[in-house]
Amino acid sequence: MFKVGLCVPTLNAGPQWREWLLRTLPAASMYRVLIIDSTSEDETAVLAEQAGCEVTTIARSDFDHGGTRGWAIGQLDDCEIIVFLTQDAIVADSATLDRLVEVFDDPLVGAAFGRQLPHDDATPIAAHARFFNYPSVSYQVSFSDVERLGIKAAFLSNSFAAYRREALIAAGGFPTGTILSEDMIAGARLLKAGWKLHYCADAQVYHSHNYSVIQECRRYFDIGVLHRRESWLLDMLGRAEGEGKRYVLSETKYLLKRSPMRLPEALIRNFAKYIGYRLGKKEASIPLSIKRHLSMHHHFWK
Repeated sequence: MFKVGLCVPTLNAGPQWREWLLRTLPAASMYRVLIIDSTSEDETAVLAEQAGCEVTTIARSDFDHGGTRGWAIGQLDDCEIIVFLTQDAIVADSATLDRLVEVFDDPLVGAAFGRQLPHDDATPIAAHARFFNYPSVSYQVSFSDVERLGIKAAFLSNSFAAYRREALIAAGGFPTGTILSEDMIAGARLLKAGWKLHYCADAQVYHSHNYSVIQECRRYFDIGVLHRRESWLLDMLGRAEGEGKRYVLSETKYLLKRSPMRLPEALIRNFAKYIGYRLGKKEASIPLSIKRHLSMHHHFWK
């Protein structure tokens, strides 16, 4: 059996946090649970402490997607496997976390991620995003699959993923100072170092977002920023546009069957994503004050 750590970055988790604790902690009863709270203004940290979690509070301005998770890797130095879960990802059942950890019985697996199911209130567009990225069949990826899968090969999720601690450290760990997708960078580093990534469809959480059109544009602006600043990712994995076309085709077929009235909305959303992404790729020529408004992660532009 592995010694397992569970790390959860939090910020004002809100009323659903009680449910999260009630659902997740029994599933992690044999794990070391570390909550890294960015100075929440609600009861997030207090409730976690009362539930028996280790809680570390950091200044909100000190949070860094990769850096904070990298710090957690250092803190959980007695753990072989470290699971990262977000405060809005609800485990589907009490065995979900153990199913993800069992994947590491294969000594070649460096990281694994589970399936994300849409919440009950997910729109058809949000639901399709879950079904597209998280299919019902498990699979495994190695560096030899990069040519076939492209950028999808390094896909992971910071909402529900686990890492073999020593493998991640040896491969370079999480990046610091990135606007998002620290998980994909870690996945690419692991693939390059010869490790495999495993998608476990039997390990499931409920996690989805009903983004507005503006939020979609801002999110893809940030992705464009990432791809410009971490250009080695595209050099290694290939251009992102091919995967984008596949997504649009899949979404169109999905909506035609289930919600054809949403097709015009989907067209507008995809146009917003494309514009956001292209602006992000050109962010070097955009003034800082404007980038703050274009970005979903305002704190990044300190």
